[in-house]
Amino acid sequence: MELRQSFGPSNEFVKSLLGNYKPDMKLKQLAETQQLASCTYEDGTKWGEEAGFLYATIAEDYFTGFASLHCKGWKSVYCDPPRPQFLGSGTTNLKDYLVHVRRWTSGVLDIAFSKYSPLIHGIFKLPFLQYMCYASPLISPICQFFSLWCLATIPQLCLLNGISLYPGVSSNYFWIYTYVFLSIVSRHLYEVITTGASLQHWIYEQRIRMMTAVTCHLYGSLVAFVKKLGLSEVSFTLTNKVDDDEQLKRYNAGVFDFQTSALFLVPMASLVILNMASFCVGIARVVFLGEWEKLFIQVFISFYVVVLNYPIIEGMLIRKDNGRIPPSVTVLSATASIIFCLLGSIIFI
Repeated sequence: MELRQSFGPSNEFVKSLLGNYKPDMKLKQLAETQQLASCTYEDGTKWGEEAGFLYATIAEDYFTGFASLHCKGWKSVYCDPPRPQFLGSGTTNLKDYLVHVRRWTSGVLDIAFSKYSPLIHGIFKLPFLQYMCYASPLISPICQFFSLWCLATIPQLCLLNGISLYPGVSSNYFWIYTYVFLSIVSRHLYEVITTGASLQHWIYEQRIRMMTAVTCHLYGSLVAFVKKLGLSEVSFTLTNKVDDDEQLKRYNAGVFDFQTSALFLVPMASLVILNMASFCVGIARVVFLGEWEKLFIQVFISFYVVVLNYPIIEGMLIRKDNGRIPPSVTVLSATASIIFCLLGSIIFI
């Protein structure tokens, strides 16, 4: 009776939980299967609360592993057999990927603001390193979108107005910034290479990190804050796993497909245009005004952003296929960049 209350009224399913179960594929079992597959089977049971994946958040995999398994004493074992044991399908276009990451971001931040937040709930229930692994994803979306937006705008606006933010090349502090940058980049490169991936894969990861930080993490954080204030409920948007032939062809060729919402495209394109403008102005200041000493780091940051996000420039200015960035989005992004520059000139006067 207790099992039926927890797992539902299916006699065959309850028998399977007791062990030594031998299914007999007759009409009765087929009827039981239809009952198990129905949307109402879990009503009045503990599915989603104590059994199976927990439904309290749309990041159910993270929440279940933390609150329902590891905090209750379950131990994970790393298994990496030569032959893959599971196969799955991932997204093959930018639109579905960005929607998926935005949903995941709002889900983990929803957990961060709840009583089950690993920041307060799992401190004494997990080993310290495991606790840190669970706590890190909760703060990384906010840290990433805030740091990337600052890094992609403030040095560039200062560069456009001839303001130096960082130590000059001859300063000893310059090498501290150099060391930090090279350490971060080389660590990520080492992780990619040691997993058997290529240098091109590392470049793709760097690009997608920037794209998700300035869009998905920003929007996902806003959705979580709005839900916490009681102004809205988080909607569950399914991730499309159906491949379009043309999109799949571009994916296999390593070409970005920019057929997505302007809400995602405008921030990315605006920041790239801003960095293009600041890089050009920075080069002019270095060549004609001799300000290489004090503006080198800011010029390099703009150059780094422009090079890594070359596919966005290509999608705006070069490509003519259906996967390019629409001209209307390019115009809107350029307008947003001009507004950024005007605000920057006002602020940094």
